[in-house]
Amino acid sequence: MVVGVCQIDLLIPGNASLKGKRKVLRQIIDRVKNRYNISISEIGDNDLWQRSQVGISVVGNDSRHVNSSLDKIINFIDGLNVAEIIHSKIEMIHVNDRHG
Repeated sequence: MVVGVCQIDLLIPGNASLKGKRKVLRQIIDRVKNRYNISISEIGDNDLWQRSQVGISVVGNDSRHVNSSLDKIINFIDGLNVAEIIHSKIEMIHVNDRHG
């Protein structure tokens, strides 16, 4: 089993309230969840109006497929044009099946 995790640091330019930030994040999270079968959540910069960190996880049995899926999700978020991706980081965790 392979677990791919991704951290995306976002900039929400021109945003002036926590309510506005939540609206942008809800849009991103809902669209990603509706398009891809993944887990996504805000994981950091919770109280900053123009910054956010989003975490994404994908599980599969092939690291190339998991990595490709995360790349596609990053590109999808970037294409929404509601926030600027200022940094992204992908890590792969390989879990071995150990019976007995």
